[in-house]
Amino acid sequence: MTGASGLIGKANGHTCVVGLGWGDEGKGKIVDLLCPGFDVVVRFNGGANAGHTVCINGKSFAVHLLPSGVFHPEKLSVIGPGVVVDPVSLLNEIDTLASQGVTVGENLKVSDRAHVVMDYHKIEDQLSEAAAGGGRIGTTSRGIGPCYADKVRRSWGIRVGELRNMSKLGKRVEEIVAKKKAMFAALYGEDGGLDASALMRELGGAAERLTPFVAETTSRLHDRIDDGETILFEGANGSLLDVDHGTYPFVTSSNTTANGIGNGSGIPARAVQHVIGICKAYATRVGSGPFVTELTGATGDAIREAGKEFGTTTGRPRRCGWFDAVGTRYTVRLGGVTEVAMMHLDTLSGFEEVGVCTGYRLDGNVTQTMPADVADLERVEPVIERLSGWVEDLSGVDRREDLPETARAYLTRIEALIGVPITIVSVGPDRMQTMISSGSHAIGQVLTTAAERA
Repeated sequence: MTGASGLIGKANGHTCVVGLGWGDEGKGKIVDLLCPGFDVVVRFNGGANAGHTVCINGKSFAVHLLPSGVFHPEKLSVIGPGVVVDPVSLLNEIDTLASQGVTVGENLKVSDRAHVVMDYHKIEDQLSEAAAGGGRIGTTSRGIGPCYADKVRRSWGIRVGELRNMSKLGKRVEEIVAKKKAMFAALYGEDGGLDASALMRELGGAAERLTPFVAETTSRLHDRIDDGETILFEGANGSLLDVDHGTYPFVTSSNTTANGIGNGSGIPARAVQHVIGICKAYATRVGSGPFVTELTGATGDAIREAGKEFGTTTGRPRRCGWFDAVGTRYTVRLGGVTEVAMMHLDTLSGFEEVGVCTGYRLDGNVTQTMPADVADLERVEPVIERLSGWVEDLSGVDRREDLPETARAYLTRIEALIGVPITIVSVGPDRMQTMISSGSHAIGQVLTTAAERA
């Protein structure tokens, strides 16, 4: 395993990067690191509720809707049909990056089949959460769930391609707003202050700027594959937030594993040869929902402070706990993960002991299976295996064999528990603070080694 500068050789086939937890695993860094080996980067699910952070030469950038590939202008970045797009948020993101010296232009295409997040979706999100009281899901209030609901409802769904004909769209929006106001009044006792004319004025300005990015992306991607180009698929959120397989109902509204690639991009999942699962050396969660290994005392606080565990999208403090090998093995198997990138190993420096959850105890029985019923999951007690910690600063280590013996033992134990190799280890936010194993099947040759940099 050697250090990497981000100068990666040609990839060994189409690859997907997905989070193995509840999001915030560090997918943005890994996608950015791997981009040089691919021709196209595709975001295939979620919306502006995602938050991917990329650190380049000590400078941090945050993206929410944009694929992390935009930091490589020579690569094509695609927002696929499975993503829900807030036009105003997307343009604000593009403008923010421009002010930071990152230009987004012809290197971005947005699927005309993607659905549009409207202001009334965000209002619905907020009203619904407020009405839920103690039963809140913990949504980011970005309108993601209501937009996906309207997509499935069909008659209320608006697609990005419709932004090309604003006069026709205006009539549809008037009808939808009237129905939304009536629905809000009936459910929540207020209409949300919706004004169709004001909404269309804001949307019209965004549509004019967004239209040059809009394209039929599915055929373009197939053509690129036919031409021998390679694609890196970037998942948003985390596998435990998958609407079908996650900790329902405390989930997002899309398919967040590699199984979502087909619907979310138009490329069949069988085209993907490698799936890299991203996890932290510990577990985190934002918002409500069960968290078997959560540490609510001083240890959890120490992990949060050391790892700067505050949400990229919301700024909310993340809940922290020990690594959950049961949940991670579940998502590894669920998503067909072939290798794992472990992030934040450096955050655990200084702990005398580190914990790993090796089983779930429920009603006196120990299992390695994650219950589907959230009520059962709330009652689970973690079976924690204690391993020796390490005090050394890992931020400058660039080979796995140079890690402290106890840190190496920690990685080896987790590999045995989750059933796939850890081929990437991150010991800091920057591209340079990454170790890549020569045994990785997904990654092309590392062109710059630690020795060459020295």
